[in-house]
Amino acid sequence: MTQPKRFPFAHTFSIVARDPVTGDMGVAVQSHWFSVGSVVAWGEPGVGVVATQSMVEKAYGPRGLSLMRSGMKPRDTLNQLLQQDENREVRQVAMLDSSGEIAVHTGSRCIACAGHESGDGFSVQANMMETESVWPAMAEAFRTTPGRLSERLMAALEAAQLQGGDIRGQQSAAMLVVSGKSSEKPWDGILVDLRVEDHVQPLIELRRLLTVHQAYDWMNQGDAFLADGHVDQALAAYREAAQIAPDFDELPFWHALTLAELDRMDEAAPIFKAVFKLNPNWAELVKRLPAAGLLKDDPVLLERILVLRED
Repeated sequence: MTQPKRFPFAHTFSIVARDPVTGDMGVAVQSHWFSVGSVVAWGEPGVGVVATQSMVEKAYGPRGLSLMRSGMKPRDTLNQLLQQDENREVRQVAMLDSSGEIAVHTGSRCIACAGHESGDGFSVQANMMETESVWPAMAEAFRTTPGRLSERLMAALEAAQLQGGDIRGQQSAAMLVVSGKSSEKPWDGILVDLRVEDHVQPLIELRRLLTVHQAYDWMNQGDAFLADGHVDQALAAYREAAQIAPDFDELPFWHALTLAELDRMDEAAPIFKAVFKLNPNWAELVKRLPAAGLLKDDPVLLERILVLRED
């Protein structure tokens, strides 16, 4: 019998899932292995997501997406790829398509504790776990956690770790969320793409990154509102961004700049002052913005902003 390759390992726990409201699809993973996201997590907007783990064959990711893109259902896709794989019994693979259909395989030679559980629009799977309670806990957390898909994926990973997680410990984690809609610009359909490559507590770090991502998402929404002329909604989005990530000085800087452009310097001044105190280089950047078309060329306004620098 041909022996399976021993590299790369990705003994891990993961989830693939679809948001029934938005149609967004996601895959999230944690493992005691470096850069697990680059090995396990695959997704394409409007097509589906794949988690390929255990003694990993990466090809299940791109080949699975290609077959689902052609219209093949996840179960047929997975069966076809398994039939071509002589080491199928050491693989663990889950696939989900844009309709929410699921296919999952846990090979008979995956290292215990190993198993999976599927539900309506999701599948959780794990191998080399400390206990058999890991994947049921993931499923329960996903079912019962409210909110956006990324939050529910995160809750499933955290639930796994609370049950002991990977018997070897922790090292890396990742989350990928893509739109359920196809587009001529598929890169715009990548909604979340976060990786913790090497960390003592990767899920805590992934949670932090997800929070920062949400803050910047609010910032981007604010820019979109402003471009459409919805000023009050834009400013509300900017405030939300700053509240979510209060330690990031860039978010309030652009908020203040927008207020200044709107001749609302009374509101902008305390924000500029606080930002300049944290990092004086923001004041230097202000000088360069009119030439780039990002601040109106108004010497009086410029001086009103720059005077807020501390001596």
